[in-house]
Amino acid sequence: MTQTLDAPPHGAAQRARDWFTGLEDALRARDVDRAAGLFARTSFWRDLIAFSWNITTVEDRAGVTDLLTATLDRTDPSGFTVGEEPEEADGVTTAWFTFETAVGRGKGLVRLVEEDGQPRAWTLLTTLYELKGHEEPRGPARPKGAEHGVNRERLTWAERRAREDAELGRTTQPFVLVVGGGQGGVALGARLRQLDVPALVVDKHARPGDQWRSRYKSLCLHDPVWYDHLPYLPFPDNWPVFAPKDKIGDWLESYVRVMEIPYWGSTEVRSASYSPEDGEWTVEVVRDGEPLTLRPEHLVMATGMSGKPNVPEIPGQDVFRGEQHHSSAHPGPDEYAGRKVVVVGSNNSAFDICGALWEHGADVTMVQRSSTHIVRSDSLMDIGLGALYSEEAVAGGVTTEKADLTFASIPYRVMHEFQVPLYEQMRERDADFYDRLEKAGFWLDWGDDGSGLFMKYLRRGSGYYIDVGAADLVANGDVRLVHGQVDHLTEDAVVLDDGTELPADLVVYATGYGSMNGWAADLISQEVADRVGKVWGLGSDTTKDPGPWEGEQRNMWKPTQQEALWFHGGNLHQSRHYSLYLALQLKARQAGTPTPVYGLQEVHHLR
Repeated sequence: MTQTLDAPPHGAAQRARDWFTGLEDALRARDVDRAAGLFARTSFWRDLIAFSWNITTVEDRAGVTDLLTATLDRTDPSGFTVGEEPEEADGVTTAWFTFETAVGRGKGLVRLVEEDGQPRAWTLLTTLYELKGHEEPRGPARPKGAEHGVNRERLTWAERRAREDAELGRTTQPFVLVVGGGQGGVALGARLRQLDVPALVVDKHARPGDQWRSRYKSLCLHDPVWYDHLPYLPFPDNWPVFAPKDKIGDWLESYVRVMEIPYWGSTEVRSASYSPEDGEWTVEVVRDGEPLTLRPEHLVMATGMSGKPNVPEIPGQDVFRGEQHHSSAHPGPDEYAGRKVVVVGSNNSAFDICGALWEHGADVTMVQRSSTHIVRSDSLMDIGLGALYSEEAVAGGVTTEKADLTFASIPYRVMHEFQVPLYEQMRERDADFYDRLEKAGFWLDWGDDGSGLFMKYLRRGSGYYIDVGAADLVANGDVRLVHGQVDHLTEDAVVLDDGTELPADLVVYATGYGSMNGWAADLISQEVADRVGKVWGLGSDTTKDPGPWEGEQRNMWKPTQQEALWFHGGNLHQSRHYSLYLALQLKARQAGTPTPVYGLQEVHHLR
């Protein structure tokens, strides 16, 4: 029977209790139509693996009917319990709840609205957070650590770890191989470790964190610390709001050690192929010069959505006498004082690099090829993130988990409606700033529908800059701004399509990154990459995010059309949050728990 905790017999708590009582009664009776009738005519149910073994959103009563018809019998949900005191605002009742399924335990968030005189669900989020019989050893279930008594066969902790390191990849094979040891790879590695899934994280760099250490020296996180915690080990209270890249690198290295993540550095993956008959991958790697063959059952590409550089092919690159490199390979500004630098691009990396080069006395020109959305960091922190990820939010009882679930509970279909008013506030607050940029000739945009940075990130992963100061250099003319496409290079200049010549000693291609399935093409085959299709985007039919509507991030953190191949990544927030659901999907498969997937994503776009 549905319960509430110390809930008064009226108001928001009563509405939530009545709704969940009706839902549980309908589900117990397997009355799908009655359960669907508890949803508003316009409604959204987002499920993170609890019902669907997928990350999927269904819409309206027809979508609810379809999901429940396919999953209800095997899921057998029960025990819906309203948690903290529900809230009511603007005609919407919001309630946190927990529940159980046949194989696990879940939690979620519902928003109820009044329709036809009855409370109906407008949005519903359901998430699985643990598997029955495979709970993480934490809190009261933490391991004892010490082995008391006497035992002639005793191995110390260090000896057990040394044996594991010696055997892994040789006499024992990982169940999961994670390719990529950045924040995504190590977050997933930590989750799998706690779930007792034999897993190995490999990376071409020598040490964890080198992915960050090797980037241009001025790089800092543009997201605030409250948004960026890793699983299990949040940053300490004195961690800077915006962490420098080398500090992040050191934290990742410490994290791997403390969380005891099996991790191979200096390991290059040369090829991978899958045998459906054997149910395993054959992965050829070279570790510290030694060729090895790994045979995991699952392969996770955690190479980062900003990991496959888009390096344009431009006539004349072979005759240009100066230096040229992609922004991901930019070493920093120190060697370029007094030299002429052309930066092709006008998004985050372009601005960061232009700013650092100007500070070191370089003569810098930015080539803007298309419009860019810019939001000032302070305004984004206050207006865009402050309610969920800030010191004030923490003081108000908004934990990282609560913030993540709140954000996850907003369906992508309507998320832009939540975002537009926030960016209108930012535009008004910083009107003088935007006026100066436009007078300097900078092409500004606010997204196709005015929804700003987050939607641009979710839809296309590009086209924006979080301003930490470099935009003023463009507005003031300290960094020269030109517009157009690069037509060709000469021995000593970049030539645009209108004939403009830009003398250059260095060309930096801040031209972004390609779809993550490009890594699958390189390491596995183009056939497999095309079978998976484009990775990232929602199908919003906006710029660089072609339709049809898909409603979730394409191919991220969930099953793909290629058996046993997964993609994991995104920013630190996404790596933290979604690593749980990916880890649980992998644990279920390792434990032999049936995982029939509802709504396996179709392939609409190859790249």
